[in-house]
Amino acid sequence: MTAWAEVIGDPVAHSLSPVIHRFWLDALKLPGAYHATAVGAGDLASFLDERRKDPDWRGCNVTMPHKQAVLALAEDRGGLRDSIGAANTLFRADDGALVATNTDAAGFYEPIADADLAGRTVTVAGAGGAARAVLFALRQMGVGEVVLLNRTPLKAAALLHHFGLKGRVLGLDAVPPPSALIVNASALGMAGQPDWRPDLSQQDDGCIVYDLVYHPLETALLQTAAEAELATVDGLDMLIGQARVAFELFFGQAPPEEGDEALRARLVA
Repeated sequence: MTAWAEVIGDPVAHSLSPVIHRFWLDALKLPGAYHATAVGAGDLASFLDERRKDPDWRGCNVTMPHKQAVLALAEDRGGLRDSIGAANTLFRADDGALVATNTDAAGFYEPIADADLAGRTVTVAGAGGAARAVLFALRQMGVGEVVLLNRTPLKAAALLHHFGLKGRVLGLDAVPPPSALIVNASALGMAGQPDWRPDLSQQDDGCIVYDLVYHPLETALLQTAAEAELATVDGLDMLIGQARVAFELFFGQAPPEEGDEALRARLVA
């Protein structure tokens, strides 16, 4: 028996999760495997039914467009439906049940843990599953106002209400107001999607620009931020952070804390 896990989505070929998990499997000399599997929205339920039959399958990471849909197909023991409202990981519990969880919020928070956002304004682009994890984390950090940029104002306003956040909704073409943090939690800038190059002229030197996109790693947003001499955080930081939690759920051991630089080098190779 060899434990294995995977990442599912549509598309999913761009995912770096296999590189990360295989790196840690090798580092720990653990027998195991990790794959990327494309799963269409109409096939999600039947796909998971088949995976449940494999005793060696330990679960999967979940990417677009399935982060909300999987909540109806697995046990929600952590109250995700009423909190984040999206899952990015399914894992087998000790009793064999398939359980949904979300490691995105912790992964998002890790690289900005030292930032003082209490009472400050934060701008977030997007209103999907990734944005839900970001908003959940921001609420825990006690931010003052969230300016949510999205094409669908009603959806964005509903998210702010869901998380009990004070804020306002603007279009994606709006100029971000002065913010302590600007986060791209949308698909903009991802390979095959339009770039996002917002006007950053209203930002002061203390603004942090954080792009969750990691393919490509150097997005138009991060290039624009660098030109404005603003601090930046790229998508690999969140990707590695959320993967740490998932890896231990799948394979029963925490990944090694050392070796992150070697891992990043492999991810950008």
